[in-house]
Amino acid sequence: MSIHLTRDLEDLHRDLCEMSAMVEDVLDHGLEQIRRPGHGVAAKLAAVDRKIDWFDVQIEEKCLKILALYQPVALDLRRIIAVLKISKELERCADLGVHIAERVEAYATAVADSGPAGGFVPQRLPEMARLSRDMVRDSIDAYVELDPSKAREVCDRDDIVDELNREILAELSDLMRADAGSVEPALSLFSVSRHLERVADHGTNVAEEAVYLVEGSIIRHHKRFPERQPGEELARDAEPRPAVTPATPDRN
Repeated sequence: MSIHLTRDLEDLHRDLCEMSAMVEDVLDHGLEQIRRPGHGVAAKLAAVDRKIDWFDVQIEEKCLKILALYQPVALDLRRIIAVLKISKELERCADLGVHIAERVEAYATAVADSGPAGGFVPQRLPEMARLSRDMVRDSIDAYVELDPSKAREVCDRDDIVDELNREILAELSDLMRADAGSVEPALSLFSVSRHLERVADHGTNVAEEAVYLVEGSIIRHHKRFPERQPGEELARDAEPRPAVTPATPDRN
């Protein structure tokens, strides 16, 4: 490995770590809104999110530059691919942190308008928020520490968050059917729960890239294709595809 490639890879790693810290901060403040709703937080987080967007673009440009200049292979190539994909997942996590803060502010406003009857927060929503946030944090740690075992453990937690999401949405649905005055605030919490589920998904995706970086294994969708071997191609359809007859141009 040339000294220039080493330097550029280290610079890329620093950028991703700095971006990760900013994303975690946005998520922390966005999820804190669930426990203690306030106003004006979403606007402040949106300003940080714009900086994260800038990091995402900068990281992509640096990855493309390294690929063009050095044509890296093996571990170096996997690192660039992993960084490129992780930065996209983190950028989306930051977006979701802002959206969560916005929906909680909308919830607080709706509760103020509808009175105490609308101020219902599912008991397990804070737990779901903590689990989702921890998945992102631990997936980043797995990448930095080159720890595929920790990454796989993060992936296993995604099912827990999915189940919490189903429970919370069912609870909110029951509430809205029982009390028409709770519909507007409950809809905001609906969105919060779905956003948290997506945060966990992005954390899972980061963890999968950490495994790819260390082992070179693509474990994405492994639950859907548990018997698939690396490099195995998708089986072709047994039935032949119908031939497509080109259209005859109109000569009139």
